[in-house]
Amino acid sequence: MLRRGSLTAIWMVVAALLLVNSVPAQALVLPQLFVKLATSPTLAHPGIVLIDPATDETIYSVDPDIGRAPASVLKLISMTTVLSTFSPDLTFKTAISETQTPGNFIIEGTGDPWLTESQFEAQKYQRAFLPTLINKVLNAHPSLKSITLEYTNVYALDIKALQRYFSGRLIINPVKVGSADDATTELASITSPPLTKIIEFTLLYSDNVLADRLARAAAHNMGFGTDALGLQSAFKATLSDLGVSTTGLHIYDGNGLSHQDRVTVRQIADLLVAIKSNPKFQVILAGLPTAGETGTLKSRFVNDAPKAVGLVHAKTGWINTTVSLAGYVKVGADQYVFAVVANHIQNLESARSAARVTIDQMLGTIAKP
Repeated sequence: MLRRGSLTAIWMVVAALLLVNSVPAQALVLPQLFVKLATSPTLAHPGIVLIDPATDETIYSVDPDIGRAPASVLKLISMTTVLSTFSPDLTFKTAISETQTPGNFIIEGTGDPWLTESQFEAQKYQRAFLPTLINKVLNAHPSLKSITLEYTNVYALDIKALQRYFSGRLIINPVKVGSADDATTELASITSPPLTKIIEFTLLYSDNVLADRLARAAAHNMGFGTDALGLQSAFKATLSDLGVSTTGLHIYDGNGLSHQDRVTVRQIADLLVAIKSNPKFQVILAGLPTAGETGTLKSRFVNDAPKAVGLVHAKTGWINTTVSLAGYVKVGADQYVFAVVANHIQNLESARSAARVTIDQMLGTIAKP
Protein backbone atom coordinates (compact mmCIF):
# COMPACT_ATOMS: atom_id res chain seq x y z
CA MET A 1 0.00 0.00 0.00
CA LEU A 2 1.25 3.47 -0.91
CA ARG A 3 1.61 5.97 1.90
CA ARG A 4 0.00 9.42 1.80
CA GLY A 5 3.38 11.03 1.16
CA SER A 6 4.04 8.69 -1.79
CA LEU A 7 0.62 9.42 -3.30
CA THR A 8 1.22 13.11 -2.93
CA ALA A 9 4.56 12.83 -4.69
CA ILE A 10 3.01 10.86 -7.56
CA TRP A 11 0.23 13.40 -8.05
CA MET A 12 2.77 16.21 -8.06
CA VAL A 13 4.67 14.48 -10.85
CA VAL A 14 1.46 13.88 -12.83
CA ALA A 15 0.40 17.49 -12.35
CA ALA A 16 3.79 18.69 -13.52
CA LEU A 17 3.57 16.54 -16.64
CA LEU A 18 0.09 17.82 -17.41
CA LEU A 19 1.28 21.38 -16.95
CA VAL A 20 4.20 20.86 -19.31
CA ASN A 21 1.97 19.26 -21.94
CA SER A 22 -0.59 22.05 -21.69
CA VAL A 23 1.92 24.81 -22.44
CA PRO A 24 1.26 25.94 -26.01
CA ALA A 25 4.02 25.74 -28.57
CA GLN A 26 6.06 28.91 -28.79
CA ALA A 27 4.73 31.17 -31.53
CA LEU A 28 6.98 31.98 -34.44
CA VAL A 29 8.84 35.23 -33.89
CA LEU A 30 9.47 36.93 -37.20
CA PRO A 31 12.89 38.49 -37.70
CA GLN A 32 12.94 42.20 -38.52
CA LEU A 33 14.37 41.40 -41.94
CA PHE A 34 11.21 39.45 -42.81
CA VAL A 35 9.08 42.52 -42.14
CA LYS A 36 11.52 44.80 -43.95
CA LEU A 37 11.41 42.61 -47.06
CA ALA A 38 7.62 42.22 -46.87
CA THR A 39 7.26 45.99 -47.02
CA SER A 40 9.98 46.50 -49.62
CA PRO A 41 9.19 48.91 -52.50
CA THR A 42 10.10 46.11 -54.93
CA LEU A 43 6.81 44.40 -53.99
CA ALA A 44 4.80 47.60 -54.52
CA HIS A 45 2.17 47.22 -51.77
CA PRO A 46 1.48 43.47 -52.00
CA GLY A 47 -0.96 41.25 -50.22
CA ILE A 48 0.81 38.90 -47.79
CA VAL A 49 -0.39 36.43 -45.20
CA LEU A 50 1.47 33.87 -43.07
CA ILE A 51 -0.58 31.35 -41.10
CA ASP A 52 0.22 28.60 -38.60
CA PRO A 53 -2.12 25.83 -39.85
CA ALA A 54 -1.82 23.97 -36.53
CA THR A 55 -3.54 26.80 -34.67
CA ASP A 56 -5.07 28.73 -37.58
CA GLU A 57 -3.29 31.78 -36.17
CA THR A 58 -2.30 34.55 -38.56
CA ILE A 59 1.35 35.25 -37.81
CA TYR A 60 1.71 38.13 -40.26
CA SER A 61 -0.44 39.89 -42.80
CA VAL A 62 -0.47 42.90 -45.09
CA ASP A 63 -3.75 43.83 -46.78
CA PRO A 64 -4.88 40.18 -46.83
CA ASP A 65 -8.47 40.85 -47.86
CA ILE A 66 -7.98 42.97 -50.98
CA GLY A 67 -8.86 41.23 -54.25
CA ARG A 68 -5.86 40.91 -56.56
CA ALA A 69 -4.95 39.33 -59.90
CA PRO A 70 -3.21 36.19 -58.59
CA ALA A 71 -1.65 34.92 -61.85
CA SER A 72 -0.97 31.16 -61.84
CA VAL A 73 -1.51 30.85 -58.10
CA LEU A 74 -5.16 30.63 -59.22
CA LYS A 75 -4.34 27.06 -60.31
CA LEU A 76 -4.56 26.05 -56.65
CA ILE A 77 -8.28 26.81 -56.75
CA SER A 78 -8.64 25.22 -60.19
CA MET A 79 -7.07 21.91 -59.19
CA THR A 80 -8.96 21.80 -55.91
CA THR A 81 -12.17 22.22 -57.89
CA VAL A 82 -11.13 19.46 -60.30
CA LEU A 83 -10.40 17.03 -57.47
CA SER A 84 -13.68 17.94 -55.80
CA THR A 85 -15.73 16.76 -58.79
CA PHE A 86 -13.67 14.06 -60.54
CA SER A 87 -12.21 10.80 -59.27
CA PRO A 88 -8.42 11.03 -58.93
CA ASP A 89 -8.23 7.73 -60.84
CA LEU A 90 -10.10 9.11 -63.85
CA THR A 91 -8.43 8.33 -67.19
CA PHE A 92 -9.16 9.69 -70.66
CA LYS A 93 -9.49 7.54 -73.78
CA THR A 94 -9.43 8.77 -77.37
CA ALA A 95 -10.17 6.35 -80.23
CA ILE A 96 -10.32 6.49 -84.03
CA SER A 97 -12.67 4.33 -86.05
CA GLU A 98 -13.64 3.73 -89.62
CA THR A 99 -17.09 4.60 -90.88
CA GLN A 100 -19.19 3.16 -93.68
CA THR A 101 -17.92 5.92 -95.97
CA PRO A 102 -14.48 5.28 -97.54
CA GLY A 103 -11.94 7.91 -96.56
CA ASN A 104 -14.15 9.05 -93.69
CA PHE A 105 -12.98 8.41 -90.11
CA ILE A 106 -14.14 9.50 -86.70
CA ILE A 107 -12.24 10.34 -83.53
CA GLU A 108 -14.24 9.89 -80.35
CA GLY A 109 -12.76 11.31 -77.18
CA THR A 110 -13.61 11.90 -73.56
CA GLY A 111 -12.33 15.47 -73.40
CA ASP A 112 -8.72 14.47 -72.81
CA PRO A 113 -6.67 17.58 -71.91
CA TRP A 114 -3.42 15.58 -72.09
CA LEU A 115 -3.26 15.10 -75.87
CA THR A 116 -0.28 16.48 -77.76
CA GLU A 117 1.15 16.51 -81.27
CA SER A 118 4.67 17.07 -79.92
CA GLN A 119 6.97 14.06 -80.01
CA PHE A 120 9.21 15.78 -77.46
CA GLU A 121 6.36 16.15 -74.95
CA ALA A 122 5.14 12.63 -75.62
CA GLN A 123 8.56 11.14 -74.93
CA LYS A 124 9.67 13.33 -72.03
CA TYR A 125 6.38 13.64 -70.18
CA GLN A 126 4.47 10.60 -71.48
CA ARG A 127 1.83 12.82 -73.04
CA ALA A 128 -0.81 11.06 -75.18
CA PHE A 129 0.54 11.34 -78.74
CA LEU A 130 -2.46 12.18 -80.92
CA PRO A 131 -0.75 11.55 -84.33
CA THR A 132 -0.59 7.87 -83.34
CA LEU A 133 -4.25 7.58 -84.31
CA ILE A 134 -3.75 8.99 -87.82
CA ASN A 135 -0.63 6.87 -88.30
CA LYS A 136 -2.79 3.80 -87.67
CA VAL A 137 -5.17 4.99 -90.37
CA LEU A 138 -2.29 5.40 -92.81
CA ASN A 139 -0.94 1.96 -91.93
CA ALA A 140 -4.33 0.46 -92.76
CA HIS A 141 -4.80 2.65 -95.87
CA PRO A 142 -1.33 3.63 -97.16
CA SER A 143 -2.62 5.17 -100.39
CA LEU A 144 -4.70 7.87 -98.68
CA LYS A 145 -3.77 11.47 -99.43
CA SER A 146 -6.85 13.11 -97.97
CA ILE A 147 -9.39 12.14 -95.31
CA THR A 148 -12.52 13.52 -93.72
CA LEU A 149 -12.09 13.43 -89.97
CA GLU A 150 -15.21 13.66 -87.85
CA TYR A 151 -14.54 14.30 -84.18
CA THR A 152 -16.49 14.46 -80.95
CA ASN A 153 -15.37 15.30 -77.41
CA VAL A 154 -11.93 16.31 -78.66
CA TYR A 155 -10.62 19.86 -78.46
CA ALA A 156 -10.72 21.70 -81.79
CA LEU A 157 -7.23 23.04 -81.12
CA ASP A 158 -5.92 19.48 -80.95
CA ILE A 159 -7.53 18.70 -84.29
CA LYS A 160 -5.87 21.80 -85.78
CA ALA A 161 -2.58 20.58 -84.34
CA LEU A 162 -3.10 17.30 -86.18
CA GLN A 163 -3.59 19.19 -89.43
CA ARG A 164 -0.32 21.04 -88.90
CA TYR A 165 1.51 17.86 -87.98
CA PHE A 166 0.50 16.04 -91.17
CA SER A 167 0.73 19.08 -93.45
CA GLY A 168 2.30 18.09 -96.76
CA ARG A 169 1.63 14.40 -96.18
CA LEU A 170 -2.10 14.13 -95.57
CA ILE A 171 -4.95 16.57 -95.99
CA ILE A 172 -7.28 16.38 -92.99
CA ASN A 173 -10.76 17.84 -93.42
CA PRO A 174 -12.24 18.11 -89.91
CA VAL A 175 -15.96 17.96 -89.16
CA LYS A 176 -17.24 18.37 -85.62
CA VAL A 177 -20.13 16.00 -84.82
CA GLY A 178 -22.34 15.42 -81.83
CA SER A 179 -21.84 11.67 -81.50
CA ALA A 180 -19.85 8.72 -82.80
CA ASP A 181 -22.84 6.91 -84.26
CA ASP A 182 -21.06 6.63 -87.63
CA ALA A 183 -18.22 4.57 -86.15
CA THR A 184 -17.83 0.98 -87.33
CA THR A 185 -14.43 -0.64 -86.76
CA GLU A 186 -12.09 0.85 -84.17
CA LEU A 187 -8.57 1.13 -85.55
CA ALA A 188 -6.65 2.43 -82.54
CA SER A 189 -6.93 4.23 -79.22
CA ILE A 190 -4.74 6.07 -76.75
CA THR A 191 -5.29 6.47 -73.02
CA SER A 192 -3.88 9.13 -70.76
CA PRO A 193 -2.58 8.46 -67.22
CA PRO A 194 -4.81 8.97 -64.18
CA LEU A 195 -6.00 12.47 -63.38
CA THR A 196 -3.63 12.65 -60.42
CA LYS A 197 -0.60 12.53 -62.72
CA ILE A 198 -2.05 15.23 -64.96
CA ILE A 199 -2.73 17.50 -61.96
CA GLU A 200 0.79 17.00 -60.62
CA PHE A 201 2.24 17.97 -64.00
CA THR A 202 -0.08 20.97 -64.28
CA LEU A 203 1.09 22.37 -60.95
CA LEU A 204 4.74 21.42 -61.25
CA TYR A 205 5.20 23.12 -64.62
CA SER A 206 2.28 25.58 -64.38
CA ASP A 207 0.72 24.38 -67.63
CA ASN A 208 -1.87 27.00 -68.59
CA VAL A 209 -3.70 24.94 -71.22
CA LEU A 210 -4.12 21.93 -68.94
CA ALA A 211 -5.29 24.06 -66.02
CA ASP A 212 -7.90 25.89 -68.05
CA ARG A 213 -9.19 22.75 -69.75
CA LEU A 214 -9.47 20.84 -66.49
CA ALA A 215 -11.15 23.73 -64.68
CA ARG A 216 -13.79 24.16 -67.38
CA ALA A 217 -14.39 20.39 -67.52
CA ALA A 218 -14.92 20.41 -63.75
CA ALA A 219 -17.35 23.34 -63.97
CA HIS A 220 -19.32 21.47 -66.64
CA ASN A 221 -19.36 18.29 -64.55
CA MET A 222 -20.69 20.27 -61.57
CA GLY A 223 -23.63 21.44 -63.66
CA PHE A 224 -22.30 24.90 -64.49
CA GLY A 225 -21.28 26.34 -67.83
CA THR A 226 -17.75 26.35 -69.19
CA ASP A 227 -17.62 30.14 -69.56
CA ALA A 228 -16.34 32.62 -66.99
CA LEU A 229 -19.65 32.59 -65.10
CA GLY A 230 -19.52 28.80 -64.92
CA LEU A 231 -15.97 28.87 -63.58
CA GLN A 232 -16.94 31.48 -61.03
CA SER A 233 -19.84 29.34 -59.81
CA ALA A 234 -17.71 26.20 -59.65
CA PHE A 235 -14.88 27.87 -57.75
CA LYS A 236 -17.30 29.49 -55.31
CA ALA A 237 -19.01 26.17 -54.64
CA THR A 238 -15.68 24.45 -54.02
CA LEU A 239 -14.35 27.11 -51.67
CA SER A 240 -17.64 27.34 -49.78
CA ASP A 241 -17.66 23.58 -49.22
CA LEU A 242 -14.21 23.91 -47.65
CA GLY A 243 -15.25 26.78 -45.42
CA VAL A 244 -13.26 29.38 -47.35
CA SER A 245 -14.84 32.80 -47.86
CA THR A 246 -15.71 33.73 -51.44
CA THR A 247 -16.32 37.42 -50.76
CA GLY A 248 -14.92 39.49 -53.61
CA LEU A 249 -13.97 36.45 -55.69
CA HIS A 250 -14.10 37.16 -59.43
CA ILE A 251 -13.01 34.50 -61.92
CA TYR A 252 -12.53 34.81 -65.67
CA ASP A 253 -10.37 31.78 -66.50
CA GLY A 254 -8.99 28.58 -65.04
CA ASN A 255 -5.29 29.40 -65.15
CA GLY A 256 -4.87 32.95 -63.83
CA LEU A 257 -3.78 34.59 -67.05
CA SER A 258 -6.59 37.12 -66.94
CA HIS A 259 -5.79 40.46 -65.34
CA GLN A 260 -9.45 40.61 -64.33
CA ASP A 261 -9.26 37.63 -61.93
CA ARG A 262 -9.62 38.73 -58.32
CA VAL A 263 -8.65 36.60 -55.31
CA THR A 264 -7.41 37.64 -51.87
CA VAL A 265 -4.29 36.23 -50.26
CA ARG A 266 -6.48 35.29 -47.30
CA GLN A 267 -8.61 33.09 -49.55
CA ILE A 268 -5.52 31.48 -51.03
CA ALA A 269 -3.97 30.83 -47.62
CA ASP A 270 -7.21 29.49 -46.12
CA LEU A 271 -7.49 27.12 -49.08
CA LEU A 272 -3.93 25.92 -48.50
CA VAL A 273 -4.79 25.21 -44.86
CA ALA A 274 -7.80 23.17 -46.01
CA ILE A 275 -5.73 21.32 -48.63
CA LYS A 276 -3.10 20.35 -46.08
CA SER A 277 -5.63 18.68 -43.79
CA ASN A 278 -7.68 16.85 -46.44
CA PRO A 279 -6.37 13.53 -47.88
CA LYS A 280 -8.43 14.11 -51.03
CA PHE A 281 -6.09 16.93 -52.02
CA GLN A 282 -2.71 15.33 -51.28
CA VAL A 283 -1.97 15.22 -55.00
CA ILE A 284 -1.87 19.02 -54.92
CA LEU A 285 0.82 18.90 -52.24
CA ALA A 286 2.72 16.36 -54.34
CA GLY A 287 2.52 18.58 -57.41
CA LEU A 288 3.85 21.76 -55.83
CA PRO A 289 7.34 22.74 -57.00
CA THR A 290 10.14 22.58 -54.43
CA ALA A 291 12.48 25.53 -53.91
CA GLY A 292 15.72 25.10 -55.81
CA GLU A 293 14.86 21.56 -56.86
CA THR A 294 11.82 21.00 -59.07
CA GLY A 295 9.41 22.51 -61.55
CA THR A 296 8.98 26.26 -61.77
CA LEU A 297 11.00 26.73 -58.55
CA LYS A 298 14.02 24.76 -59.74
CA SER A 299 16.17 27.83 -60.33
CA ARG A 300 14.76 29.98 -57.52
CA PHE A 301 16.15 30.36 -53.98
CA VAL A 302 19.43 28.79 -55.11
CA ASN A 303 21.34 32.08 -55.21
CA ASP A 304 19.15 34.57 -53.36
CA ALA A 305 18.00 32.43 -50.40
CA PRO A 306 20.02 29.18 -50.40
CA LYS A 307 19.07 28.27 -46.84
CA ALA A 308 15.47 27.81 -48.03
CA VAL A 309 16.29 25.32 -50.78
CA GLY A 310 14.15 22.23 -50.29
CA LEU A 311 12.12 23.88 -47.53
CA VAL A 312 9.55 25.81 -49.59
CA HIS A 313 6.84 24.00 -51.57
CA ALA A 314 4.73 26.46 -53.48
CA LYS A 315 2.83 27.46 -56.59
CA THR A 316 4.45 30.21 -58.60
CA GLY A 317 2.69 32.80 -60.71
CA TRP A 318 3.27 35.82 -62.90
CA ILE A 319 1.61 37.98 -65.48
CA ASN A 320 2.82 41.37 -66.71
CA THR A 321 2.14 43.26 -63.48
CA THR A 322 1.84 40.41 -60.95
CA VAL A 323 4.38 38.19 -59.23
CA SER A 324 2.91 35.66 -56.81
CA LEU A 325 3.90 32.68 -54.69
CA ALA A 326 1.78 30.61 -52.32
CA GLY A 327 2.37 27.39 -50.46
CA TYR A 328 4.20 26.02 -47.44
CA VAL A 329 7.47 26.88 -45.74
CA LYS A 330 9.20 24.57 -43.27
CA VAL A 331 10.35 26.23 -40.06
CA GLY A 332 12.02 23.57 -37.97
CA ALA A 333 9.46 21.02 -36.89
CA ASP A 334 6.58 23.16 -38.13
CA GLN A 335 5.21 24.06 -41.54
CA TYR A 336 3.56 27.40 -42.18
CA VAL A 337 1.16 28.45 -44.92
CA PHE A 338 1.94 31.61 -46.85
CA ALA A 339 0.53 33.56 -49.78
CA VAL A 340 2.11 36.55 -51.51
CA VAL A 341 0.53 38.43 -54.41
CA ALA A 342 2.33 41.53 -55.63
CA ASN A 343 0.02 42.82 -58.33
CA HIS A 344 1.28 46.36 -58.81
CA ILE A 345 4.67 45.44 -60.22
CA GLN A 346 6.01 47.59 -63.06
CA ASN A 347 5.68 45.79 -66.39
CA LEU A 348 9.40 45.12 -66.75
CA GLU A 349 11.21 41.81 -66.37
CA SER A 350 13.77 43.52 -64.15
CA ALA A 351 10.95 44.58 -61.78
CA ARG A 352 9.46 41.09 -61.75
CA SER A 353 12.87 39.54 -61.08
CA ALA A 354 13.47 41.92 -58.20
CA ALA A 355 10.08 41.00 -56.72
CA ARG A 356 10.88 37.29 -56.94
CA VAL A 357 14.20 37.81 -55.19
CA THR A 358 12.51 39.79 -52.42
CA ILE A 359 9.88 37.09 -51.87
CA ASP A 360 12.54 34.36 -51.82
CA GLN A 361 14.70 36.26 -49.35
CA MET A 362 11.68 37.01 -47.16
CA LEU A 363 10.87 33.31 -46.84
CA GLY A 364 14.57 32.57 -46.43
CA THR A 365 14.60 34.55 -43.18
CA ILE A 366 12.34 31.96 -41.50
CA ALA A 367 12.92 28.71 -43.38
CA LYS A 368 15.01 26.15 -41.52
CA PRO A 369 15.26 22.34 -41.57
